[in-house]
Amino acid sequence: MTTTDFVPQDFEPPTSLEADDFVLEPLGPQHNESDHAAWSASIAHIRRTPGYPDGSWPPADGMSLEDNRGDLTRHAADFEARRGFTFTVLDPGSREVIGCVYLYPSGSDAHDVDVQSWVRADRAELDEPLADAVAAWLVREWPWERPDRHGR
Repeated sequence: MTTTDFVPQDFEPPTSLEADDFVLEPLGPQHNESDHAAWSASIAHIRRTPGYPDGSWPPADGMSLEDNRGDLTRHAADFEARRGFTFTVLDPGSREVIGCVYLYPSGSDAHDVDVQSWVRADRAELDEPLADAVAAWLVREWPWERPDRHGR
């Protein structure tokens, strides 16, 4: 499966996942302020998150709200074009952003999707339950068979 065929043409990507402690919905520019606040306050925590191997995000010096909006707009465009699927993780009560989930094509022939997630430092207890819920969701509702969960 190539990046242009990340998901089958007739596949309708899920747009939500609900659990007791969080709700996932597609990430977009409408989440800008809450998303920016969430990761800005948790840079060191996110960089240490198991299964989140990038190491260069979030930027150590942060980024402007405008640059963040550009990032969210890019993720929303990827979702629309079916090149990748990024979900914001929301607190079910307040609807504040508490994390993010990324589903993008794997760069490895051994995997068909790269799966990464993070939660805010003050919600660190949700890191593992979120990763486990996403893993089960992939099996139930997504077309991939070889996810790379980066050691999770």
